[in-house]
Amino acid sequence: MGALALAACAPALQPLSGVPVPARLPAAELPPARQLVVFRWELHDGELVARGDGAARLAPPDSARLDFFVAGGMGSGAAVLIGDSLRLPATNFTTRLVPAAPLLWAALGRLDLPALADTVARVDGSVLRADIGSPVQWRVTFAGTRLQRLERVAGGRVLESVDRAASGQVSYRQERDHRTLALVITKVDEVAPFDSAIWTFP
Repeated sequence: MGALALAACAPALQPLSGVPVPARLPAAELPPARQLVVFRWELHDGELVARGDGAARLAPPDSARLDFFVAGGMGSGAAVLIGDSLRLPATNFTTRLVPAAPLLWAALGRLDLPALADTVARVDGSVLRADIGSPVQWRVTFAGTRLQRLERVAGGRVLESVDRAASGQVSYRQERDHRTLALVITKVDEVAPFDSAIWTFP
C-alpha cells in the first residue's frame, strides 16, 4: 500500500529526448582549490517553514562540511560529506534538511553516484541527459559541462531531485512529503587549508 501511495504522488520520468551520444559524462568535481561558500537557505516541510544562513567548506577532491544556522538564533546543525559517506551529529535538525549523499553532492556541483551498468545518454542542443541503471535509478542533466540536475528514480518515477541554476540558486525537492529546500549562494571565497577538526563531531 505504501509503495502505491508513493507512486501516486511522484511524477513519471519522461523519456529522454535528443540524439544518442556515448555515455561519457562531463567531469563534475569540486573546484581545485579549497572554498568557503556562504548561502541563505529556506526549508518547507509540511507545515514547518524554517530559514537562515549557512556555509559550506569544500576541500577537493571529495570532502565538504555544511553548517546551517536558523534565523533568530533558534538553533544550528551540520553535515559532513567525505566520499560517499554522509555524517551528522547524533542530535541534529539537519536530518530534515539534507538529502542522501549523492543528492547533497549534486547540490555542491559534484557527481558521485554508485557504480551502475547500462547508462544511456542523449544530447539535445547544449543539454546532455543520461539515465543510469537498468531499470533507471538516476537521471543526470548537464547544461554544457555544468551539472544542472540530478533525479533519483524508482519504478519509472522521480522520487527526489536537485536543481542547480547558473545564478547560484540550488533547490532540492522530495516528492513524497513535498519537502523542499532552497539555497541561494551569496559569496564564494578561496581559503587556506581547514583545521582537521571540522571533519569530525564531538
